Amino acid sequence: MTHFTKHIGAAAIALAVSGPGFVGVAQAQQEVKLGYALAVESHYGVAAEKWEEVVEAEAGDRFTFRHFPSSGLGGEREVIEGLQLGTVEATIVSSGTLSNFVPETGVFDIPFLFRDLAHARTVLDGPIGQDILAKFDDAGLVALAWGEQGFRHITNNRNAIAGPADVAGLKLRTMENPIHITAFETLGAAPTPMAWPEVIGALQQGTIDGQENPLSVITSANLSEVQKYLTVSGHVYSPAMLLVSQQLWDGMSAEDQELFRKAASEAAVAMRGFVDNVETSGVAQLREAGMEVGELSTEQKAAFQEALGSAYEQYYGTYDKELVDQIIATE
Repeated sequence: MTHFTKHIGAAAIALAVSGPGFVGVAQAQQEVKLGYALAVESHYGVAAEKWEEVVEAEAGDRFTFRHFPSSGLGGEREVIEGLQLGTVEATIVSSGTLSNFVPETGVFDIPFLFRDLAHARTVLDGPIGQDILAKFDDAGLVALAWGEQGFRHITNNRNAIAGPADVAGLKLRTMENPIHITAFETLGAAPTPMAWPEVIGALQQGTIDGQENPLSVITSANLSEVQKYLTVSGHVYSPAMLLVSQQLWDGMSAEDQELFRKAASEAAVAMRGFVDNVETSGVAQLREAGMEVGELSTEQKAAFQEALGSAYEQYYGTYDKELVDQIIATE
């Protein structure tokens, strides 16, 4: 049975039978509404399936997951606010809106901060990343693990991009992320923050020229159907996060809390596996689908970094340069 057809009410009852003719105390099954932005076939869906699989394998029928893929509960900011209110139990989200809740998460969005996926994963899984997860407690949220989307790239319908001048005036959808917006404003683009459910329609209507996302999103959302050019820019690494509501967390036993944390970690591993596969096959897939693909060379990336000089100064006014240098130096 698929998650689109499975519908188990929050008041489902599990009866404990201790002997013939004797019905024990009824225990309500905890429903976990799990919302995420992309389709069930995406890296979000892979992580969501693994999260449920691990929890239900050990918890039996104490929890039942109800999935809401493809922004079925609204945009990412709305879903996170739902967690704070207790109307949503769990989510897998991009880093895009997280800095609105815990500003420190924005440090990972600084352009050209990470060398490669291995570097990013080492930082997130180490003390720096784990310290930032812990800060979500103060926002009324419980952050269980860092997931992943991969490095972000630019797609558009206006022109190929080989240098900063090619971005000037480009109407580009960005996440509601001040770090990303500052970067594209500095490059002379016209960044347009927009919730993901609105993006495909805006591209089709020409309201925006393009957008930027990891290959995992570009492929799973079939952006090749509405975009002509792909620039493999790798300008920003994009993590994701697995969160649960404080209300759900506080209602769990210590054993179940540990189980949810373990399951989220395994879901993150599954998500990274999906990203690894797409990083290998995604460009060829998009070329086959008809996109014109260009990849920035080391020299071209250096030109973008130089053009972002004033943006870096702004970032250092918000984030400790010592922390940024520590991230860069991580082996």
